[in-house]
Amino acid sequence: MRTDRVHKRRQAAALGVLAVVVAGGAIALAGGGDEPPARAGARATPEPKRPELPGGGRTILPGKRVVAFYGNPADDELGVLGIGRPDAAARKLLRQAKAYDRPKRPVLPAMELISTVATFDAGPDGLYRRHERNATIRRYLRAARRIGALLVLDIQPGRADFFEETTRLERWLREPDVGLALDPEWRVADGQVPGQVIGSVTVREVNAVSAWLDQLTARHDLPQKLLVLHQFTFGMIQDRDGLQQRDNVAIVINADGFGSREVKSAKYEAFQKGTRGLHEGFKLFYREDLRLMRPRQVLRLRPSPDFVVYE
Repeated sequence: MRTDRVHKRRQAAALGVLAVVVAGGAIALAGGGDEPPARAGARATPEPKRPELPGGGRTILPGKRVVAFYGNPADDELGVLGIGRPDAAARKLLRQAKAYDRPKRPVLPAMELISTVATFDAGPDGLYRRHERNATIRRYLRAARRIGALLVLDIQPGRADFFEETTRLERWLREPDVGLALDPEWRVADGQVPGQVIGSVTVREVNAVSAWLDQLTARHDLPQKLLVLHQFTFGMIQDRDGLQQRDNVAIVINADGFGSREVKSAKYEAFQKGTRGLHEGFKLFYREDLRLMRPRQVLRLRPSPDFVVYE
């Protein structure tokens, strides 16, 4: 469980197609309607290349293992990704990710940027969240691309709805190397304030998000999308057994929360039960974890995590 001290500190920080109509019947082509012969030496128009993931390919899981940094530049209390300039965080991420790389399962690095940040202040619309500037998202996307990484946009919605907050990110999610993460800890009801209570989300809301993301991916012929669901209490995703799998989306249940190795390992094992068809994630905290687990210890978890994120 989170200590009051750390939770309060995080509260403060977190704060078309053109149709041609021909009248009067078909117009006969010269030569009795036959197609004209192809000109000698003419080249066929190549089909456009389908969008791919960083490093190539169109599928993230289960073939790869994603290793990510989490945070926001507004305050380093929000996570390691926000410490220093994006390129500096990117270099540190590559060093950390290297320890997880295996010949049969290569690592795909990722930057999990909190793009919607829960706040202690209601704000002008009373929804207790702020949106990161497009210029900041663009800066992190460029830094991610320079190292061949994904950008994962994390949502802490306050009193807003995950679906609404997701659809407003469409311009970014149409990119082949941008994924999504939902942080139910910060999804609170009317009358509640982020940080004063532990939030939660209904499975119906999550399924609506994953269905929209699946359709977006199919419509634009994008590579598989990553959708991370953070969880550190059993009630955080209500009726979780009803989570639906999607053809174009790799859904990860990420075991969040800090503590001792023994507590974190037990929580990870418990959270992965009943998640057949979904993928496993594990979160580590550089500052708050007691005796930070080393990569080889993380990889000994069963099942071995598909997604590892550091805060």
